[in-house]
Amino acid sequence: MTGTTRRPPRTTAPPGVGTAVTVRDLHVRFGDFEAVRGIDLDVRRGGVFALLGTNGAGKTTTLEVLEGFGRRSAGTVRVLGLDPATDGAALRQRMGVQLQEGGFAEELTVQETLELWQRLVDRPDRPQRLMDRFELGERRAVPVGRLSGGEKRRLDLALAVWGSPELVVLDEPTAGLDPASRRRAWDAIQELQEAGRTVVLTTHHPEEAEALADCVAIMHAGRVAVAGTLTEIVATQPAGFSAALAPGREPPLPVLRGAVEYDDDRVRVRTGDMQDDLATFLGRAAARGVRLSDLRTAPASLADIYHSVRGSEQEEQR
Repeated sequence: MTGTTRRPPRTTAPPGVGTAVTVRDLHVRFGDFEAVRGIDLDVRRGGVFALLGTNGAGKTTTLEVLEGFGRRSAGTVRVLGLDPATDGAALRQRMGVQLQEGGFAEELTVQETLELWQRLVDRPDRPQRLMDRFELGERRAVPVGRLSGGEKRRLDLALAVWGSPELVVLDEPTAGLDPASRRRAWDAIQELQEAGRTVVLTTHHPEEAEALADCVAIMHAGRVAVAGTLTEIVATQPAGFSAALAPGREPPLPVLRGAVEYDDDRVRVRTGDMQDDLATFLGRAAARGVRLSDLRTAPASLADIYHSVRGSEQEEQR
């Protein structure tokens, strides 16, 4: 992914060992509609867990259950060892939450909002630190109702990370942010992880999950379609390479393990064995004196998997 630094992959802790969140066979129904259809999740302590999904996949509904704001129809859920359905008050003292829609008092200024939060939350922190961290200092005296959507989002995130709670749950944390603010939000999330905190976030952007998360689950139609560490998930997808060929030259293609496609004077290969197929391809070109131009390699990515899940959704709708 261009412009993104990937951190070293981590392994998933076994269920129940060092886990901050454990979900088993979670169902959530609204009348006849089943929004979440029997999912399992494990979020290890000190990690960043990203929940992706197509529209209506059940991501926000799942987060609401973890936060104690939504009711489950069946299944078991433990968050920091507590049941959010019965221990919500105790859990919220240990957890920071950013909802898709903030519930600000719009007549309060940015600084007044943070000072109010300081009185409501037991975790110590300073309004000035958060205003500096999320570039809200120049807006300190502005009523929340007059902030832009992106500024409100940054204030929401400031409240969620107040006092560096054990667990931070973020629903689309960078929605509506400009690139610079998005980068600062990413930095704040990585700082939490480096401090040993646990972060669970939803996003529509695979590149955001790749940049931030250790483990990922992709939801579709109320179920988990794919889950695991980034390394595990990406390893299931073929990588690729392509090159431009001089017009009229015989393609230097031996038998390859991957799938080969031609597009005018360009050859494209998708393969589960990048090293062997690319070495064979380059060796054949060299042996025949074929000069390749615009040679490109494309490692498998989370975006490929996400779009394949979205593609299955579109097929089902036809």
